Amino acid sequence: MLQQRSIARVVTVPPLGPGFIGPGHLAAQVVSAKDFVLNDPFIMLADDHLDIGDRPLGEPHPHAGFETVTLILDGAIYDRDEGGVINAGEVQWMTAGRGIIHGEHMATKGKVRLLQLWLTLPKNRRWAEPGFQTIDNDAVPVRREPGVQVRIYSGTSGSVRSNTRNHVPVTMVEIAMDPGTSVDQEIPTSYNGFAFMIRGSATIGEDAVRLKTGQVGWLDRPKGEGTSVLRVVGGEEGARLVLYAGEPQGNPIVSYGPFIADSKEDIARLYTEYQAGQFVRMSELGTALRSNAQD
Repeated sequence: MLQQRSIARVVTVPPLGPGFIGPGHLAAQVVSAKDFVLNDPFIMLADDHLDIGDRPLGEPHPHAGFETVTLILDGAIYDRDEGGVINAGEVQWMTAGRGIIHGEHMATKGKVRLLQLWLTLPKNRRWAEPGFQTIDNDAVPVRREPGVQVRIYSGTSGSVRSNTRNHVPVTMVEIAMDPGTSVDQEIPTSYNGFAFMIRGSATIGEDAVRLKTGQVGWLDRPKGEGTSVLRVVGGEEGARLVLYAGEPQGNPIVSYGPFIADSKEDIARLYTEYQAGQFVRMSELGTALRSNAQD
């Protein structure tokens, strides 16, 4: 019999506040980078709401030392040079690695809500070659149970598996549930993880902890190996939630601005390399991907 997972702590996400883009951008911090030791391998998660019309979505900017995982919940974002349109229900997984510049011509289509996760890299892959993969809607595996749909962006759910390439083993699924329905999600026992309630409510885990819209439930951390299971039951209005679970890496990090590193010396080196023009542009990677697809 599989070990049952529980919710060990519940966090209420703070109200939306002004975002860095300016008017029309509201954001809330779902997971804080200050708590990485507790949240490993997840550095931070932002919930961004964008209604900015035709204005650019920020300026070109660098990242290094980690991965971003961007899930579009509503609307769409677009960059003609970096892979085109990412629609609602799609994910872009970007490995910053040794250094990347992106967001050169990013814009929105309609009102957008997106979740952007910062995910650590294993210490021995911190400076991996930059790259990205976009998981289009027609490539997202879907598990269907009575009254339940599970979209699998990474890892597995039931007998359905995602082909997403990961540096850190991660299960990332979006679950939509009718009222009173249930689903069991298997998770490796060693994984740390959390559920973020997008809409409605659900009771989760062996102790049936109720999560409401805007709350995060962090999983307990049982000992042992193998596979555990998390039971989710939809509330009286149904539920929509995203579950993130991953293998903790156990390596401390230094976070400064757009960079994640192992030391302050690494941070200084990254700024020097960025200013010297040594970071790869994501648009160049997009051009190369399109060229390879045509060959």
